[in-house]
Amino acid sequence: MSVRRYVKRAIDACFLAAVAPVAILCALEKKRGGTALFVTGAQCCALVPGLPGVFVRRAFYRLTLEACGESFFVGFGAWFSQRAVRIDEDVYIGPYAVIGSCHLGRGALVGTRCSILSGGALHSLDSRGRWMPTDARRLQTIHIGEYAWLGESSVVLADVGSSAMVVAGAVVSAAVPPSVVVAGNPARFVRCLTPPLPTEQEHHAAATAVSLS
Repeated sequence: MSVRRYVKRAIDACFLAAVAPVAILCALEKKRGGTALFVTGAQCCALVPGLPGVFVRRAFYRLTLEACGESFFVGFGAWFSQRAVRIDEDVYIGPYAVIGSCHLGRGALVGTRCSILSGGALHSLDSRGRWMPTDARRLQTIHIGEYAWLGESSVVLADVGSSAMVVAGAVVSAAVPPSVVVAGNPARFVRCLTPPLPTEQEHHAAATAVSLS
């Protein structure tokens, strides 16, 4: 393990210990079906600036969300509105993003001010024609595939496939296949994505690896 990685883990451990009392209270609240303390903690952590904020947000969410990897980044002002979230390794969440119920696959990139809603059926009309507040029974888990990229200010209400790109400002209301670009409101197919051809150096490295195996 490199010195840098060891130091990072040590700092993470310190912040985990610091936020543990709040996480315990959130766990007790969860058993009673409450969310107020979790939301308060998430919003407070969102406003911690600089590098300490990165560590405190990671620690808080590792102890309160459904599942988290050890290595992910949550920017200033970004927060999770629901506990029902799974974050895989190397996920990046930009500043001021708002994340609902979802599963963020490994290496997914969530742009600044992006919103991932917990599905598109959170509200309903009552008998008098009034829109009702969010109904927790209507929450849907949105799946964001590995290495997908959600552009700045995009709004996502449906699954996004692995390595797909959602252009800035797009509104995703239907599932996006893997390895495509979508744009617009509602988001529509733009083009397919293909991985770049390997360079001569990469060909040589691969051939060397095979010869040594």
